[in-house]
Amino acid sequence: MQVLYFAWLRERIGLGREEVETQAATIADLVAELRAREDRYDLAFSDMAAVRCALDQELVPIDTPLGTAREVAFFPPMTGG
Repeated sequence: MQVLYFAWLRERIGLGREEVETQAATIADLVAELRAREDRYDLAFSDMAAVRCALDQELVPIDTPLGTAREVAFFPPMTGG
């Protein structure tokens, strides 16, 4: 699965994207797996209230099942104008 990181998440993790093999059932499970990897992931995902998720380019809640998704993206809340 392709995992994409944007803005300060990319800065904290040090990657814009990576291929991840996962056994996660939901996005929340994937975040838990990532946080357990290294401190940089734990720091990036320490406040999930400040992180939005997209599954195959559609905004979704964190408890969304991964199913057959090919891409998960994480980014800070967007501002409008």
